[in-house]
Amino acid sequence: MASKLTVRQFFQRFPTDDACLEHVMTVRYGLRHTCGKCGVEATFHKLASRPAYSCAQCGAHVYPCAGTILQDTRTPLQLWFYAIYLFVATRHGVSGKELERQLGVTYKTAWRIAKQIRTLMTQVNGVELLRGHVELDEAYVGGRRPGKRGRGAEGKTIVMGLKERDGRLMAQVIPNIKKDTLRGVVLENVEPGSVVSTDELMSYGLLEGDGYKHGTVKHGAKEWAYYDYRHKATHHTNNVESFWRLFKQSIASTHIHVSAKYMDRYLGEFTFRSNFRDRENAMFDLLVAAL
Repeated sequence: MASKLTVRQFFQRFPTDDACLEHVMTVRYGLRHTCGKCGVEATFHKLASRPAYSCAQCGAHVYPCAGTILQDTRTPLQLWFYAIYLFVATRHGVSGKELERQLGVTYKTAWRIAKQIRTLMTQVNGVELLRGHVELDEAYVGGRRPGKRGRGAEGKTIVMGLKERDGRLMAQVIPNIKKDTLRGVVLENVEPGSVVSTDELMSYGLLEGDGYKHGTVKHGAKEWAYYDYRHKATHHTNNVESFWRLFKQSIASTHIHVSAKYMDRYLGEFTFRSNFRDRENAMFDLLVAAL
């Protein structure tokens, strides 16, 4: 199947709740695997009266949704799967009101489903260190109070992004832009010895002493990129800035406002889509596997 998953393909693939349950069973256990009770490699068959599969050898039951966000849900599995599809197929995110309309559920149910899916997306992003050439940039998101723009803008949430050149992206909420805070994020997420590109913010000044090959782009002087002969690298922060531009536009157009309390979940959602771009089938199965 192509990497793009159309709506028609989705409903052909998952026409019923049983088809969705079989997919969860296949991804988590396999329709044929070693039974945990009898220890024999056997096939498992769907039970007619309950959301479970039975071992052909000993009759032991396996509940594919046990221990997942789908356990004990009263929302049909097909609606859960369609919600996951909407999250991976969209570029700008899905609001709770949009899920309410698309799924035909209450807003409370739609909000809970969206919260769970964003949590899955955050978990799938992984914790492997970034390496090679990494761009760093902080941004200010949200906030309804009027006031000054840029760094220090009141009522906004401070977020920091780290982007490998032609690779993965990570983002997180930070309490401030002090040296110790930014340095701690870099040490925790970027492999020592990597080339690191930032803007001229003074708080990034400690990175060279930590073993990073640090280059600074002076945006205040209208400098957007330059070649560093010492590190043999072109320094700029264009890729991570592009992510922040898309993120802010999406928040403004889809969600209107995101509070600091839930910002991490929305960052996890958009980071997931950035890291697994244009691979909707793979994205979908990654989320099902993370259930």
